[in-house]
Amino acid sequence: MIAKTRERTLKLARDTLTIEAAALHTMRDRLEGANADALVLAVDLLHSCKGRIVVSGIGKSGHIARKIAATFASTGSPAFFVHPAEASHGDLGMVTKEDVVLALSNSGESQELSAILPIIKRQGIVLIAMTGNAQSTLAQHALI
Repeated sequence: MIAKTRERTLKLARDTLTIEAAALHTMRDRLEGANADALVLAVDLLHSCKGRIVVSGIGKSGHIARKIAATFASTGSPAFFVHPAEASHGDLGMVTKEDVVLALSNSGESQELSAILPIIKRQGIVLIAMTGNAQSTLAQHALI
């Protein structure tokens, strides 16, 4: 029985790694043309940020956004996470014109993020979108 479980476990692990490797290859292959230009601009904006990197998202995107903010902070780039629902109730006041906002949303249409986008734009804060929908409200408000 242990041998059967062992083989099943190893097969699942190998299959998972194969799927993940294929996804990474697909992402690499997408770094052409406009996608390449957008990535380079986003990296430049984040690198040259004179303030802080403010990362936001809700749901699963919010979990990823928290991790991104923590990673930036731990590598020496001042960064913090702002929950979009809290942002619309005052936390957006922590964001300044010298900051860069990195907003994550798969659909690009979450109500909580959409509610704060006009404020970010009106204040002249740089907004970078990470979304699966290039035609979304989030993408339309973002610089890139």
